[in-house]
Amino acid sequence: MNVAIIGGSGYGSVELARLLNIHPYARLTTIISHSKNGTDFSTVYPHMSEIITLTMEGLNIKKLSETIDLVFFATPSNVSKELIPTFLEYGLTCIDLSGDFRLKSPTTYQEWYQAEAADQTYLDQAVYGLSEIFPDQIQSAKLLANPGCYPTAALLGLIPALQHGCIDGNSIIIDGKTGVSGAGRGLSLNVHFSEMNENTKAYKLGVHKHVPEIEQTLQSFVEEQIQLTFTPHIVPMTRGIMVTCYASLKENVDQQTIQSLYQTFYEKHSFVRLRSETALPTTKEVYGSNYCDIGVHVDERTNRLTVIAVIDNLVKGASGQAIQNMNLMCGWDETTGLQHPPIYP
Repeated sequence: MNVAIIGGSGYGSVELARLLNIHPYARLTTIISHSKNGTDFSTVYPHMSEIITLTMEGLNIKKLSETIDLVFFATPSNVSKELIPTFLEYGLTCIDLSGDFRLKSPTTYQEWYQAEAADQTYLDQAVYGLSEIFPDQIQSAKLLANPGCYPTAALLGLIPALQHGCIDGNSIIIDGKTGVSGAGRGLSLNVHFSEMNENTKAYKLGVHKHVPEIEQTLQSFVEEQIQLTFTPHIVPMTRGIMVTCYASLKENVDQQTIQSLYQTFYEKHSFVRLRSETALPTTKEVYGSNYCDIGVHVDERTNRLTVIAVIDNLVKGASGQAIQNMNLMCGWDETTGLQHPPIYP
């Protein structure tokens, strides 16, 4: 199957290219970049020399539709919503790594993204691609909204307890930490070496775009409306996401019960690994991989549950999950092309 990437110069694109290069059934044949039109991909990313030999092109949807089966959109917000309707008209399958189709409510999108939302028709058509949770819907999707990095970790960490009625959805507090690659490749004072090295910063308190995405997905498992607290931090590492989620337990349950619940919930999912209470997950242990490692702890003194989830923000938090979703959409084993172990140390 021939695939294309639109938005060829960012970290999401190069990670897609790296993973697609070893995929047995999908062949990357086109990379589209408005800003780098005519530039060899390996000129922008020299480590891809002799591996990805494509020259980036300008966008010609009609021409693309004649040779491509599926398109990954590794574009900033507010770009894919303008392009995808035409791609769908040409019969192409679309996987969007931006946030343009994740939220079902145009009003909510406008509030959090400060921009006009996509047409409601396409918002309704889009399937939210949290691979382990919505595989049946993903398999029949033509337009897939790939989840954000923080939401992937937080939702995989919280859904088992919430779905089984163990926690109060309105007591949830999420403490998130991300490496600097989450800010993208563009120049920014916030991630300048001398600003970020040996430093940790909280940012976007109360206004982070992933808040409504997490709330919307959690609300699909309960009847009540959920409002949570999310505080993201940027830490001095290149890759990785760690979320520490806190929630009040609705009843007295012990560690063994929660551990067993999570083990059963994810036992058939290859990319979610439940850790023991004495070996809690770390970001280095999923580096470069499509794994999400989860640790759970019941504090019987306060009757609260703590869940720690870690992912590589560029793989399971973006490009790896996009390929996992492609596998589901095409009827292939979801682990195809993603079986490589984490890089350590």
